[in-house]
Amino acid sequence: MRVGLDFGTTNSSLACWQSPELTLTRFETANGTTESFRSLLYFEKPPAGARLRAWAGPEAIERYLEAENKGRLIQSLKSFLTSRNLRSTEVFGQQALIEDLIARIVRPMREEAERQLGQPIRSVVAGRPVHFVGADSEADNDYATERLRAAFTKAGFEEIEFELEPVAAAYHYEGTLDHEELILVGDFGGGTSDFSLLRVGGASTQLLGNEGVGLAGDALDAKIVRHVVSPALGSGTSLRSFDKILPVPTWVYAKLERWHHLSMLRSRETMQMLETTRKQALEGERIEALLHLINEDLGYRLHQSVQRAKVDLSQTEETVFRYADGIADIETRITRREFEGWIAEELAAISGCVDRLLAHSGVDPKAVDAVFLTGGTSFVPAVQHIFSSRFGRERIRSGNEFTSVARGLALRANRPEG
Repeated sequence: MRVGLDFGTTNSSLACWQSPELTLTRFETANGTTESFRSLLYFEKPPAGARLRAWAGPEAIERYLEAENKGRLIQSLKSFLTSRNLRSTEVFGQQALIEDLIARIVRPMREEAERQLGQPIRSVVAGRPVHFVGADSEADNDYATERLRAAFTKAGFEEIEFELEPVAAAYHYEGTLDHEELILVGDFGGGTSDFSLLRVGGASTQLLGNEGVGLAGDALDAKIVRHVVSPALGSGTSLRSFDKILPVPTWVYAKLERWHHLSMLRSRETMQMLETTRKQALEGERIEALLHLINEDLGYRLHQSVQRAKVDLSQTEETVFRYADGIADIETRITRREFEGWIAEELAAISGCVDRLLAHSGVDPKAVDAVFLTGGTSFVPAVQHIFSSRFGRERIRSGNEFTSVARGLALRANRPEG
């Protein structure tokens, strides 16, 4: 059996096409089942000499939230695949290859799919972005893809083929058509935004061009952290060193903006530096709150608050950001206009990427029949405006925003030419 696997920065999903039905693997959570498998791991702190124990996906979140003595939560591994310097990371004194960590996430997805479908799964068509996060060349994209291949092999797949994620989304959209269309697909993940122009619905699918940029949902979240969370935790404040007033070190807050980097701040050297900073700070209680967040590895909970604020701002003109744990308590009103000002650079990058795709493909916006947008960031009104201003709101399409890529990959896996 051949399946489609969308391994995402934030969420992953797995689908199978068994004519005439497409099914998505469902995963148990504390609140029922879900088609989205969170792309993260939770490592429990082991007793001396014991082996590391890890959980993936929804179970990892539940273990993490229940633990009194927090272990290590590892997220957004896809964002590191282009880095030749980051081959592994230390987890409680043991080195773990990035490929092995990804395999720990993907393997239980494959095994659960096998259980639900009742047969072995060794063949997969997997998604990959047009441009991975941090990719400066096609060589970087190839390097990241081969690391993914190694990870999927470790997860138990024997036959592995890759398809571009926006092209996979196009296969899903094509399944809704009874006529030919020239479409632009925008696939917004946690780490990348990818775009493809294709002619679909005819005798064959014709790919006209691809473009991508290494930013998406995580980059927008980072701006909420920068403007709302970091100031409450001491960013922009001062400390007294002997007779001088100096700014609090800024590099820590840059790490805080990438919530999957928060656990990396728990090194002995960083914690000692922050403790010294707390003693010298003019507003030491803010540094104390930062130390608490890092010590307790509360990046996931903090990110939930950031996500809620972003979702609210996609639906209303303003919201109140709230995060509270008794020590780090933050409550700030945010307007949509403020948020759109914070993400102006990211919006410009996405806009420029779309324009490059049209220019390189030689396609006039008026010739595009439909624009299919998928992924969580596609809900952001300012992102939607990039497309409605070029193509008209009446041509914008959406649906199955969090599983359309997996659905398309499953269809691709079972096409005659696949």
